[in-house]
Amino acid sequence: MSSLHFIALQTLLHRELVRIFRIWKQTFIPPIITQTLYFVVFGAFIGSQVAPVAGISYMAFIVPGIVMMSMITGAFINVSFSFYFTKFGRSVEEMLVSPMPDWLMLVGYVTAGVVRALLTGAVILVVSALFVRPTIEHVWVMLLFATLTAAVFGLGGFLNGMLAKDFDGAGSFATFVLTPLTYLGGVFYSLDMLPPVFKAISYANPIVYMVDGFRYGFYGIHDTNLWLGFGFLLIVGGILTTINLVLLKKGTGLRS
Repeated sequence: MSSLHFIALQTLLHRELVRIFRIWKQTFIPPIITQTLYFVVFGAFIGSQVAPVAGISYMAFIVPGIVMMSMITGAFINVSFSFYFTKFGRSVEEMLVSPMPDWLMLVGYVTAGVVRALLTGAVILVVSALFVRPTIEHVWVMLLFATLTAAVFGLGGFLNGMLAKDFDGAGSFATFVLTPLTYLGGVFYSLDMLPPVFKAISYANPIVYMVDGFRYGFYGIHDTNLWLGFGFLLIVGGILTTINLVLLKKGTGLRS
């Protein structure tokens, strides 16, 4: 990376991070409130009636899933809406005519999404300490799955923001696809708790592998093949990166 590329990336990241912290009431407060309600309802109220899962209290068991859910949503929404509003405000045209290469634009937006996701996850993890004290057995596995998952959904958010034609289009994927997949991704239950048919179907949900790998970082337990989940993240990340770069080069959704 040349010095000019570094300056461009630094400038883009500075703008995005300033935006994230400037609207902190929208970026951090809603996830805190929502996830706290999950801890109270599913953990304290319902969880107290649920037997331990793999020797772990139900409240502690759902902590990694809830943290991962907040990171997935944060990364996707941040990149999707940020890039969409860049298109809407026509400021994307300034980047397109600048010497900034397409890959650097993609890296800048996705990195900002990853930062927001990790910060949100850290805040939710601190909030969880008010209810339970989760342990972290494999910190590097936890950080690896958290970072890769945030990057993958940041790339997905970039693609969504690039293809969206209006405000509703920028948010519809998260509402109608991402949210159901997340709720059915093992956040609130172990796959071993499901009937055989639904357990088999769950293996087709990619978020299951992300949540499971992240949970392994906490407690050392898993329902799926961790290498399969890691490989899946790399493959999907590579595919989304390629698609985004091809569409950026073509100017899809960017040029009038």
